[in-house]
Amino acid sequence: MKTYVRPLVLTGPERPDGALPLAGGPLMFDRVEILSRHASAQVIPARDAPADVLDRLTAPRPTVAGLDMGRVSIMGILNVTPDSFTDGGQHNAPAAALSHAQRMLAEGADLIDVGGESTRPGALAVPQDEEIARTAPVIAALRAAGLALPVSIDTRKTPVARAAVAAGADLVNDVSGFTFDSSLAAYCAANDLPVCVMHAQGDPQTMQADPRYDDVLLDVYDFLEGRIMALEAQGIPRARIITDPGIGFGKTQAHNLALLARIGLFHALGCPVLLGASRKKFIATLGRAPDVADRVPGSVAVALAAVAQGVQIIRVHDVFATRSALTLWQAATRGASDVA
Repeated sequence: MKTYVRPLVLTGPERPDGALPLAGGPLMFDRVEILSRHASAQVIPARDAPADVLDRLTAPRPTVAGLDMGRVSIMGILNVTPDSFTDGGQHNAPAAALSHAQRMLAEGADLIDVGGESTRPGALAVPQDEEIARTAPVIAALRAAGLALPVSIDTRKTPVARAAVAAGADLVNDVSGFTFDSSLAAYCAANDLPVCVMHAQGDPQTMQADPRYDDVLLDVYDFLEGRIMALEAQGIPRARIITDPGIGFGKTQAHNLALLARIGLFHALGCPVLLGASRKKFIATLGRAPDVADRVPGSVAVALAAVAQGVQIIRVHDVFATRSALTLWQAATRGASDVA
């Protein structure tokens, strides 16, 4: 019977006897939750968990695209689309995109994620030539202006990734988990590119049409585990893979909350974990915030809850609010202001 091991993450300045470091970062755990599809969950001492899983849970994560995975990084969203669900049309010209990227840098972003194809529910696919025309000039403008932050390209398509990397992108972020374009993983492997592999059920056009799971947490884990193995087989080492459970991609509010409550499970994959929940519909619903501008507090609250479980990268629209909240949360939980 397959079992799954979730660390029960501890925060604070004290370190209990027997506590183990989580992914080489400042958080720790001394107990784990053992999950399976056919038995009730159990909580046991961490040191009683399988040795191979403990190795993956405790091993420091290697640097990815120049980012230290021992600290929390903020990924600023730069949509260069006319139809993204909260900011479509605002930054889809190089000058406007550059201005927004520079603002996110000043506000504390650690990397910029450039996307030219909306993945909001119901969105139609964008022809690759159009997606290239939207993204590559923007990335080139960022580099020409001297922007030194890592840049990721949010795409499912090899030609788009190729043009973005030629323009200066460092990482490929694929919302399809490298299942849409069979050549994309091979391209990333051949060019030593780090990748982010995300879970989605269905495609953007259909993903919210009655999504169903046997067990959303374990189903998403199994998908990501399988995709990591597939990417490794194609030449992308685990050290260059980031995982993303895909909040809102083919998931109901209940599915999203189930994933968020136990997002620490994904550390057992041995890769950094990224959360992208910013401004999404469940935040509007639970936070009673139909207007986009009113979703910032809820987005920040969800981000901090994930950080408390050791998530290494937070993908956000509102960089300043997230950076400010993260700095204060880290200072308050560690009892010191000199936190990274």
